[in-house]
Amino acid sequence: MALWMALILALVQGVTEFLPISSSAHLILPSQLLGWPDQGLAFDVAVHAGTLSAVCLHYRADLARMFAGAGRGLVERRLNDDLRLGLLVVWATIPAVVLGFAFKDWVETAARSAEVITATTLVFGVLLWVADRWGPRRLTLAHLGWMAALLVGLAQAVALIPGTSRSGITITAALLLGYTRTESARFSFLLSIPVILGAALLKGKDLVTAAEPVNWTLIATGFGVSAVTAWLAIVFFLRLLEHVGMLPFVIYRLLLGAALLVWFV
Repeated sequence: MALWMALILALVQGVTEFLPISSSAHLILPSQLLGWPDQGLAFDVAVHAGTLSAVCLHYRADLARMFAGAGRGLVERRLNDDLRLGLLVVWATIPAVVLGFAFKDWVETAARSAEVITATTLVFGVLLWVADRWGPRRLTLAHLGWMAALLVGLAQAVALIPGTSRSGITITAALLLGYTRTESARFSFLLSIPVILGAALLKGKDLVTAAEPVNWTLIATGFGVSAVTAWLAIVFFLRLLEHVGMLPFVIYRLLLGAALLVWFV
């Protein structure tokens, strides 16, 4: 893969990982539409590590409180608010892990078609608009219970299908459950941390056993560009969310889905 292709793919990964427009779809489409070569395991690990570092940096205060809460909980042997949030993040991650292993082969083959991406881009774009338009938007994460967290986690598992958007479907679920836009995005991004970490570790494990050579220039490009652009995308998204809501992303998804329909039909 050429350096300029790596630069573009890392930029796309960073921008789309946390926006509700599906990073997997935007990374698959270049090969589907333009015939670009597969970026390879090492590059996948690099861009996942880049986006992981960005979200951890942005939510470092939340992470510090959750780890501190875990420490206090062990010492005091009782649940506290910070530990509870950390446990809810873990609890909501379980469905994606279980279903990810169960449907791994299907997700990596049949689900990666342009037709599937077109359908999920449109369907879940409309659902995001419905949730943002009619969701009550009253609750904060202080109100988050085990059942609500599980429902958001089940929604996250649906995002294994390319084109769905992990952030989009989890924010949609949280909005439908009555959480505010900001709190829905916050829980969605916190949920992304174990998921991205798990994906990076699995790909890293495959990389260790693979025989392919590592191009460190491409690795450094992928990590650096995806990290910076992912952090900027998080900041931009949260600021836009407070003033505008989801409509720009809904419009983008519908336009992209319509373009794909025209392209493939």
